[in-house]
Amino acid sequence: MKRFITDIQKYRSYALYAAKSELKSEVAGSRLSWLWWILDPMLFMMVYSFVALIVFSRGVPYLPVFIFIGYSVWNFFSSCLRQSVKLVASNSSIVTKVYIPKYILIFVKMVSNAFKMFVSLLLVIVMVIGYQISVDWKVILIVPVFCILFVVTFAFSSLFLHFGVYLEDLAYIVSVTLKLIFYMTGIFYSIEDRLPYPFSSFLLKGNPMALLVDSLRKLIIYQSMPDWGALTLWLLIGILLAIAGIHNIYKHENSYVKIMQ
Repeated sequence: MKRFITDIQKYRSYALYAAKSELKSEVAGSRLSWLWWILDPMLFMMVYSFVALIVFSRGVPYLPVFIFIGYSVWNFFSSCLRQSVKLVASNSSIVTKVYIPKYILIFVKMVSNAFKMFVSLLLVIVMVIGYQISVDWKVILIVPVFCILFVVTFAFSSLFLHFGVYLEDLAYIVSVTLKLIFYMTGIFYSIEDRLPYPFSSFLLKGNPMALLVDSLRKLIIYQSMPDWGALTLWLLIGILLAIAGIHNIYKHENSYVKIMQ
C-alpha cells in the first residue's frame, strides 16, 4: 500500500496531463466538441422517456431527470471497464518503452470519463430547477456516493486490466456482460416499483451500479436516504478487489511488457 500511495503521488501529474490530452483529442475536429458529452445522454434520455411514456404508458416522477442521472453514471462505469480490458495493449508504445505503474492508465481513463460525466450532469441542475424539485441538505451526501462509485470502478478495472492482457476474449465477455447488467441496473425504470420484494432488494444490493444509481436518485430527486449499510459493504468489497488488482498488477506487470513485444 505504501508503494501504491508513493506511485500515485509520483505519477499524478502524468495522469492528469494524459487525461487532458485524451479529452482534447476526442473533440478535435468536432464542431460541437464537448457538447457531445451532454448530447449523448440527453438523446438517450429522450428515447427512453418516449418508450416509457408513449409506448408503455408508464413512468416515474421526473422521468427525464431519473434517466439522465442513471445513464450518465452508467456511461462512466461501463466506459472505464470496457477500456480497461485492452488498456495495456492500446498503450503498448508507452509501457514497452517507459516504466509506469499500469494502474495509472486506469486513472487516466477514469479522470477522462469522470470529467465527461460531470459535464453531462450539469444538465441535471438545469432539470432540477426546471422541474422545481426541492433540494435539501441531503444532496451533499452525493459526494461519498461518488467516492464509492470511483472505488468500485477502479477495483473492477484493475482486475480487467490484468486479465485482459492474457485473455483475448475478455473484451467480448465484458461487453456482453455489461449489456446484461445495464438492464439490471434500472436505468430507465424503477427497480423497487417494477420488481416485487425480495427480488428488488436482492438486485439493488447485489448489483453495485443499481445501488449507486438508486442512491444518487434518492438524494437528488426524492430527498431520501440511501441504504448506507449496502453502500458501506460495496465500499469494503471495492477496496478488497482493488487491493487484489493492484497486487496482481505489481506482481505481473513485467510480463505485460514481454507479451506486448
